[in-house]
Amino acid sequence: MNFPFTAKALRVDQPMGTYYITTLPARLLIEVAYSDALSATWSEEDQNYRLYGTQRLRDPKRLKPIAAYIDREDAAFPNAIIVAANQEKDTGLVEEVEDPDEETEEKPVTNPDDLWRVIEKYDGCHELIIPSARKLVSVIDGQHRLFSFAEAMSRRLDMQLICAVFLDLPRPYQAQLFATINSNQKPVDKSLTYEMFGYNIEEEDEAYWSPDKLAVYFTRRLAVDEKSPLNGRIIIAPIRDETLEKIVGTGRWKVSTAVIVEGIMRLFTTNPKSDTAALLKGRRKPRSAIASVRSDRSPLRDLYIGQKDAVIYTIVLNYLVACEQIFWSEATAGSYITKTVGVQALLDILRRLARPMLEERDISVAAFTARLADAGEIDFSAIEFHNASGAGRSDIRRAIEGALGLPPLGRPKITA
Repeated sequence: MNFPFTAKALRVDQPMGTYYITTLPARLLIEVAYSDALSATWSEEDQNYRLYGTQRLRDPKRLKPIAAYIDREDAAFPNAIIVAANQEKDTGLVEEVEDPDEETEEKPVTNPDDLWRVIEKYDGCHELIIPSARKLVSVIDGQHRLFSFAEAMSRRLDMQLICAVFLDLPRPYQAQLFATINSNQKPVDKSLTYEMFGYNIEEEDEAYWSPDKLAVYFTRRLAVDEKSPLNGRIIIAPIRDETLEKIVGTGRWKVSTAVIVEGIMRLFTTNPKSDTAALLKGRRKPRSAIASVRSDRSPLRDLYIGQKDAVIYTIVLNYLVACEQIFWSEATAGSYITKTVGVQALLDILRRLARPMLEERDISVAAFTARLADAGEIDFSAIEFHNASGAGRSDIRRAIEGALGLPPLGRPKITA
């Protein structure tokens, strides 16, 4: 395959969120995709793909019959393979961070230039851009169909496959989508979903919630809580969503679910993948069992371990209300404080304020408002903030830190 690869795409907006319908050659998809059960790697020796991880596949014996069907002259797959792009297999959702703080253990290893993105063309059509062959695509549904191509004739790798592509979809939503699709078709072992995605589809005890599951729960609450400034403003959409940015430009600003989930999650974990693995190793464990597994200096870590979820939510909610009063209520249509990078920067600031305010035992709206007041005069519509990349997020964060008298963060050690 030659990269970057581009494909025409149809944008679909539904109650759950935004995704894109496109067609991709099986050769490309099998190259860039994985499931938690299976992945494929090209073998120069065999001039074909080798499969890895089949021990956790639902039914490995299904691959060869499907491959035999693929080899037939009348083969057809009219239903879509559902995938989530911009997902690291080991660490989950890729966070586009240009300058993470020194306490972050999970360093960004993915070049932002590798991330899948969609652009809207002048005629209203959309174009999906796949920059590289990096395995950044999680298969939500259709893994048997896709990986059967590794067992089929090599010329079948050029077959076009219908794909429903979600960008920046948090894993709890992937699990929910997988469970909903399959439970509507036939009974599915619920332990399968738990095994594949790391989440129960039943209502499990909150004591067993992983960091990202708790962050998703809080995000859903903030989207409907009448007291929340984000009520009606959170949508399941890509972090780098072009249409979302246009909505922001009109004053009806919105933010993606992934932005809020990641911002909240970083309040109580620097390594969500490690935490989830520890919770699932052997028999399921409550949060308290992982307190001594590793060192984590996230400001609200003790509250997460101690299951003080109400306190965490109060801190987040009160901070957002203060942000509404100081920044958002008077923001102009061109202000970057209501764009993705602005909201990300504000959540970065919360990560710095949370611990000292807990120590002072005052997490009220008034206390947060007082803390943020000196940054209220910054004009985030100024040209120096007109940068929608990770660097723009850092610019906004540093401007607020400077106004609040917060010392700059140390330069992180970036691993290759």
